[in-house]
Amino acid sequence: MKDSVLREEAETSSKVLKKKAHIIKAALIVFSQEGLNGARMERIAEEADISKSNIFYYFDSKEVLYIAALEAVLSEWLSPLSNINVNQDPRNALKTYIEEKYKISKKSPAASRLYALEIMQGAPHLMGVLKGPLRYLVREKVAVIDGWIADNKIKSVSAIHLIFHIWAVTQHYSDFSTQTEAICNHSLRNKKFANDALNTSIQLLVDSLII
Repeated sequence: MKDSVLREEAETSSKVLKKKAHIIKAALIVFSQEGLNGARMERIAEEADISKSNIFYYFDSKEVLYIAALEAVLSEWLSPLSNINVNQDPRNALKTYIEEKYKISKKSPAASRLYALEIMQGAPHLMGVLKGPLRYLVREKVAVIDGWIADNKIKSVSAIHLIFHIWAVTQHYSDFSTQTEAICNHSLRNKKFANDALNTSIQLLVDSLII
């Protein structure tokens, strides 16, 4: 009996998480286009193909949903950075990180644009995360890169700016996709274009540092 109840609770919890993820995915699209103030819950409900009341069942307000969407973006983005550690081969670690960042930019361009929009507005809903968990994570990875430099595994470089450069390059293809497509008639959806972008980033930001 107890096992049956626990199994039922687990299934219910799983369904709730899937439903929330579905709503957040729709919200990312709308918020990235219209921002927090411009977005309407009716539009998000339409994008998610559910009723507005159903959204409010899972999220108390538009702002709560907006913050959940931002947190989902950060969680996905920070996972590859979190995996970097001092025991890894520097080239493999940095190459893998850049590859994962490109995959995210290709898969979730709306997520990147939403994050950029929040940052340009002064990060009113993310400042606590930026000054807390994100700052500590970046400092930790700066120490890893500095360790590789000290061990003579890569050339001397500003670790913090290397991380910033990786962010700037990989997220460019989402944040400025309109510009990229206007100039090149291609986006990361084009396999050759995406491979050229990736290989160029690895050449400039990784291979140039290897001793």
